[in-house]
Amino acid sequence: MSSESRKLIVLLLLAAASCTPYRKMQRIISGEVGMVISVPDEKPADDDDDEEVRIDSIRGGLTDEPILMNAIRDNETGEMVATDVINASKVVARFRNVAERAGYVSVSFDVTVPEEMSDSDWQLKLRPLMRIQDDTLHLDPIFITGAGYRAGQLRGYQRYRNFLASIISDTADFIRMGQLEIFIQRHYPDTYAMKTDSSVVSDPDAETVFGVTQAEALRHYTRQMKWNRNERRKARADKMYGRYVKDPIVVEGIRLDTVLTSVDGDFIYRYMHTFRSRPGLKKVMITLSGDMYERGECIHHLPFPDELTYYISSLSTMADMTPKYRMIILQRRVYDNTKALIDFAQGSSAVDTSLSDNASELRRIRKCIEDVVSRDEYELDSLVITASCSPEGSYAHNRKLSSARSEAIRKHIGSYVPEEWRDSCLKTSLMPENWEQFRRIVMNDTVMAPSAVRRILDITDGMKDPDVAERKLSRMQEYRYMRERIYPKLRSVSFDFHLHRTGMLKDTVHTTEPDTLYMSGLEALKSLDYRKAVEILRPYDDYNSALAFMSADYNHSALDVLNRLDDHDARVCYLKAMVLSRLGMYDEAIKYFELSIVYDPYLEYRANLDPEMFRLVNKRKTLIKHNEYE
Repeated sequence: MSSESRKLIVLLLLAAASCTPYRKMQRIISGEVGMVISVPDEKPADDDDDEEVRIDSIRGGLTDEPILMNAIRDNETGEMVATDVINASKVVARFRNVAERAGYVSVSFDVTVPEEMSDSDWQLKLRPLMRIQDDTLHLDPIFITGAGYRAGQLRGYQRYRNFLASIISDTADFIRMGQLEIFIQRHYPDTYAMKTDSSVVSDPDAETVFGVTQAEALRHYTRQMKWNRNERRKARADKMYGRYVKDPIVVEGIRLDTVLTSVDGDFIYRYMHTFRSRPGLKKVMITLSGDMYERGECIHHLPFPDELTYYISSLSTMADMTPKYRMIILQRRVYDNTKALIDFAQGSSAVDTSLSDNASELRRIRKCIEDVVSRDEYELDSLVITASCSPEGSYAHNRKLSSARSEAIRKHIGSYVPEEWRDSCLKTSLMPENWEQFRRIVMNDTVMAPSAVRRILDITDGMKDPDVAERKLSRMQEYRYMRERIYPKLRSVSFDFHLHRTGMLKDTVHTTEPDTLYMSGLEALKSLDYRKAVEILRPYDDYNSALAFMSADYNHSALDVLNRLDDHDARVCYLKAMVLSRLGMYDEAIKYFELSIVYDPYLEYRANLDPEMFRLVNKRKTLIKHNEYE
């Protein structure tokens, strides 16, 4: 056979070998072959049998090359579980009802890549997208890599490692050490004798010994061209990485990167994603985009497959939003009071606004009075002003002083109250010495010794003559502390407001008002803040509190509340059926589900749309079917 014939046969073989990828690519570009996403099949379970999916592992393998993954990560255990090829016929579904549980929603979908889209030299990068309300979220991508493509990636890494290995890291390699040592030995034997000496020689000393500086000697015996070439290699490290590693192997932020060695069927990956739900969330949409790569270059943008829709079923939609009211008892007479620390000069009753903090205290009292005047629902009966004194001086003197100070304050505030108040409403009282307040302050004092506190309390306990008690206190070594720190706090003025409700004739009226706390618990339930909802609604022990417990996945607490509610309420029976189903008590669950349907037939329709009730509905259908056959 001539050489020309051999060349022709080789060309024909190459052309035939290239036809298969070409035809596959043409079918992909034309849209004849494409990716598919679908919701997983959910075959109704019979009795207690769980759904099983037959999964075949990929046959074949690379003996000398790594397979990154032929598995998926289980969301609950975190373990890698083998999947890759599911040889099963498939009904493609485009929507699914999913349940929100404890504030979270889990969606799952199958990504199907036809066999014709798989090739050893290709890599598919698939990117799931989730549309949730007004946001579009990019989920972790999926990489499907051909064995030849991965081998090419690894070759690129090896070439880059070879390049890095060519960079010299030991600077001694650039110095002609042998020649430098001979030079020193020949011309400077004394210095050569220091070869094994570990002592440090400074630059000036070296210059006197060698006749040149160390820097000059090193430059003379350094291979400068080799050094410069090595520095250029260092500077090109990033550029060479891009040249050799055209498509880096991604190891983080991906859901799956599996290397296919041989595929005899469609590649199907079950993707599961759990996310935090949002208030008012009714549905989410999932779609898919992707690219096809060859030798690190994108050769085709894969079209978007059809969109999947997941309708969210949330227990919060079953909340009873009927307003709740609470009974309150209104008293005709209303009492309020405040106290001001108004200081007086010793033995004086004159109101001095420049003394201590009197000005700000009087402004605060004026603001309180104006607030009372502005409230139409109340009318003032009297404002009683009471000035108290500290125990210094005789009790009789302090009595007169207390009365004078109360009157002085009454006249002072009389200038800015309504005129009709001045004579009829402004009253005065007196408290010569406020021993009760004195005892409270002493008991909470942390400066005096406990023994001193006990003695003071003994002196003032049940005293009959305040002057005698004050003289006993004055003989204690703590007296100075009491005069400077405690007594000033006793010189105060209290303001007692006695009011009545406008237009109210009876002394007591029973009425209702909206329970704002309860309604805030319902708002927390609607906003999916289940911890807050449970905290607020727990004491009410009603339907909504049971719903809050179930929404937070506190199933035993929910059942405890439901057991105390009326079984003739359809909603109560429905929730009871659901929580019993969660706890695995299916016979009891079916009984209460049947009761809920009897009371409200609509709940059967809702149960068919509720993923949480799906299993229970099917169990009930199975029982009905068996009863018919009997």
